[in-house]
Amino acid sequence: MTQERPAGARGWSAARKGVRSRLRLTSLRLRLVVVFGLVALTAAVSASGIAYWLNREAVLTRAQDAVLGDFEQEMRNRAGSLPEHPTQDELQHTAGQMANSSQRFGVLLVAEDSTGKTVYGSAGEPAGFSLADVPASLRTAVDRKQKVTGANKSAYHLYWQRISVDDTPYLVAGSRVIGGGPTGYMLKSLEPEAKDIDSLAWSLGIATALALIGSALLAQALATTVLKPVHRLGTAARRLGEGKLDTRLRVSGTDELADLSRTFNNAAESLEKRVEDMAAREASSRRFVADMSHELRTPLTAITAVTEVLEEELDADGGTIDPMIEPAVRLVVSETRRLNDLVENLMEVTRFDAGTARLVLDDVDVADQITACVDARAWLDAVELQAPRGIHARLDPRRLDVILANLIGNALKHGGSPVRVSVRAAEDAVVIAVRDHGPGIPEDVLPHVFDRFYKASASRPRSEGSGLGLSIALANAHIHGGEITAGNSPDGGAEFTLRLPRDASELAERDAEDPRGGRGAKDAKGQG
Repeated sequence: MTQERPAGARGWSAARKGVRSRLRLTSLRLRLVVVFGLVALTAAVSASGIAYWLNREAVLTRAQDAVLGDFEQEMRNRAGSLPEHPTQDELQHTAGQMANSSQRFGVLLVAEDSTGKTVYGSAGEPAGFSLADVPASLRTAVDRKQKVTGANKSAYHLYWQRISVDDTPYLVAGSRVIGGGPTGYMLKSLEPEAKDIDSLAWSLGIATALALIGSALLAQALATTVLKPVHRLGTAARRLGEGKLDTRLRVSGTDELADLSRTFNNAAESLEKRVEDMAAREASSRRFVADMSHELRTPLTAITAVTEVLEEELDADGGTIDPMIEPAVRLVVSETRRLNDLVENLMEVTRFDAGTARLVLDDVDVADQITACVDARAWLDAVELQAPRGIHARLDPRRLDVILANLIGNALKHGGSPVRVSVRAAEDAVVIAVRDHGPGIPEDVLPHVFDRFYKASASRPRSEGSGLGLSIALANAHIHGGEITAGNSPDGGAEFTLRLPRDASELAERDAEDPRGGRGAKDAKGQG
């Protein structure tokens, strides 16, 4: 037992399908969103990177300048007031005073006492600041004495360097007292500034993510705005392709999409007018052929009656027909029959073209139907029938008879006897093959055998047939939902294969509901 899915589930499924169709890799909407996102991401990352670099340098430079300025001032005021050979206690006391400055950095003072011994004074944070914490390159630069010139006023200068100890950034600097005295080193933790910079990086990262999300939403909105007219245009084009030629687009604005919509409307209007003109001409042509065929039937009926009398006179033993005019009379009789067939075929073709042909179905035994067709036309001696009884189908017997008569008659006329007719049952179908023993159909003629009034040779403009037989046979096959194919048998001769459904009831009901019908009119061309 099947269960109906809830309406909500169907709606959710449809919504998911809509999302997938909008976000498929080839979707223009997705490409627009991706392009917008990449542009926004590039701009946001570039702006954030530049802002991070500028702010980082500004924060570090500001902190560094403040510390170095304070250290340089302390060296000048406090360390500069020490004697040239201070004692250990003097160095320690001065280092403590320098460490208590506004910047709160660690201080290390190095000097020689009066005995030539190196003494140290250390104070401030971090505790335990020693000469080993100072990079060798910095100590070398601090101890290097430079030549005093007009451009260089001092023999010793302040040098600094940024280092990292246990992932903590520090600023280390050193300088000597000019004129003799201790060498001072300073160590300042930059961890507060690093935290500020990290906070700035996080802020910029969040801003970049928000910018990316905002750009994606904006891109989605813009894509919807841009693609909505495109979607409407696609829908209109599909409707136009389905034959709804009155489809038009509402045009607003002066942009390129509005111009495209106007062009579509103009093209649709032009197409509708051309189709209406063509339909009118086609209807006029069909009416003309139908009217002409109908009007011809009245005089043809009288002519046929006369020719039948003339034919009886020709066949009678004591006929009164002058032997001199007997050939002419026989020609009139045969041409009258040919004209009768042509008028009937024209009327049948007109019904197919007008879409008024309908199926009248019945259950038939295919073998019996073929036998009846052959027997009614006295072809029993010229046809080899390989049709097992018991193959039943629900078809239109009259139209099946027309198909068989045209195929077998065409084979007898162009290929000669015997004509072999075989029947086999396929899955949901009946296959009937009609093969002659003639020269076959030339390859350049095969594509045209079902064309109306087609002549295989221009030197043979006349034919005993109407030139519509195979066209009508194909149309009758199509109205059943079947098909006819033409080809050449490997054993020689032409072979036509008719394939019909076992039950054409569904097509008959569909054509009955369709006021136009006309399945048999498609590609209904013929040779006959």
